Parts: sequence; C-alpha cells; structure tokens
Amino acid sequence: TQSKHILGYYVKVERTPNNCDSPNLIFLKDRKVLLNLSLAYYSVNISAYNKAGESPQAIYVVPDFSETDLPGQIYVKHQGTNAVVTWTPEYSPKCFVVDWGTGKEDMRMKIVTTATGNFTLDNFQPYKLYKIMLHASDVCQCGSLSRHEKTLGVTHFYSVEGVPRTGPANVTVLSITKHSALVKWTQIPAEDCLGFLQGYRISYTDSSGKKSLAVTLNSSTTSYHLTTLKEKNIYRVQISGFTNAGEGPPALSQPFSTPKYGTVKVRCMC
Repeated sequence: TQSKHILGYYVKVERTPNNCDSPNLIFLKDRKVLLNLSLAYYSVNISAYNKAGESPQAIYVVPDFSETDLPGQIYVKHQGTNAVVTWTPEYSPKCFVVDWGTGKEDMRMKIVTTATGNFTLDNFQPYKLYKIMLHASDVCQCGSLSRHEKTLGVTHFYSVEGVPRTGPANVTVLSITKHSALVKWTQIPAEDCLGFLQGYRISYTDSSGKKSLAVTLNSSTTSYHLTTLKEKNIYRVQISGFTNAGEGPPALSQPFSTPKYGTVKVRCMC
C-alpha cells in the first residue's frame, strides 16, 4: 500500500515469556515509537492499516541490552536440580519478577511477592548455561508487568559444570623464526564449554617427542608467542580449554619447522 493511503500503524510489544503478560498494543500515526523496556526479552510487531484493512506484520526482536551498571546483584547457589537465588534490592517494590532459561525460546517467569530477598528455582539441567534476570515492579498483576518493571540484575549460572567438549578452532602458527613463533586461535564457543571457561593451556612437542611445560592463559586470550624454540626443529602446538570441572580435549596445530636462518612468514592452519 502506498504510504499516502496509510491511516496509521499498530505496534504490538510482546514480552517473552508471555504466559502472564498480555501484549501491549499501541496505535500510531507516526513511523516511530519510544519504548521504555526492561532487560527481559521482547519482540515488536508492526503493521500498517488503511480503509481496506491491515497489512502483514513486520517483526523486530529486541536484541540483548548491555548488562552493565545494573543497580542490584544476584547470587545463585545450586541445590541439586534447583537453584537458590538471593539478592539485595536497592528498594522494596511490591513484587519481583524473575525470568530464567537457556535463551529466548526457553524462558520461564515467576512473580515473587515476598520481601525476604531469596527464592528457589527448579528443574535446572546440568552442563547448560542459564540466564537469570531479576526485575522490580510496583504493579504485580498479569498483563501490566512490561509497562512497570525495571531490571535490577542479570546473572548466568550452571547447575553442574562440565569440561569443554572441544578445543579452540583455527589453530594457526605465524611469524616463525629460529627460536620463536606466534600461535593464534579462535575461542571455544560458549555452547561447547559446558561450564564457565576459565582459560587455556598451551604446550608444544618437538620432533623427539619432548613436551614443554604447559602455560596457562586467561579465557580472553587468543594468541601466544612461543619462545626458546630450537632452530631446524619440527614442532606441534596443542591448546586446550578448562573450566572449574577440568580440562577439555586439546586442539592441535599442523607441524611447523623452525628455520636455520631467517624467518618463515606464515605457516599452517588446522
């Protein structure tokens, strides 16, 4: 429909999960709207209408907001398949709203009216990363939460941690000299960590089978400069990730050779 024939727009703001909160429907003449949302998951459905009827909907999924500078802190302690959540609120609202799950398609919601500052969530599965969000609201009726809630804190939680099921990918050895080489890799994806990744361990083996001592690096590191290598030797690097539960399988580089003279500019990718 040509824009000159459009009479207005329907904007439906829907909270996820929506088992309690009904969508907020807004009627507009303009092509913009200012929304004041909490950090819960939301989708915005927009359609135009004229005398003939309503257009198909355009759906916008609101991306994750930054979780920094939130006023409250959430603490989680596992208790079997349950989790005990405690917090210290900045003030005492009429109720708290809790969202928890592994992602947008798997979220549950609970309204907590107690002011004790703790509650129990159930049915947590091992080795899965859960997101827990705590919101405050002075209106506690279903259908009104999205217009009144304010996020106090967000945290992430594993009920049981495992070791990473893979090592880092794309292990590449660059800038090879007689006595050094630069190793780069890509981080282990969060879904393969099965726990909070604490860091990496990197070591190398020479042609005689002698293995170096492992060096421990923090989880944000994606490169390391090997030194004290011997000239005219063949090496292979191995890198593994570790969580609080232990160390995962190593990822191996292709073998590389140190030269007798000069520098090898680029070498091997696995």
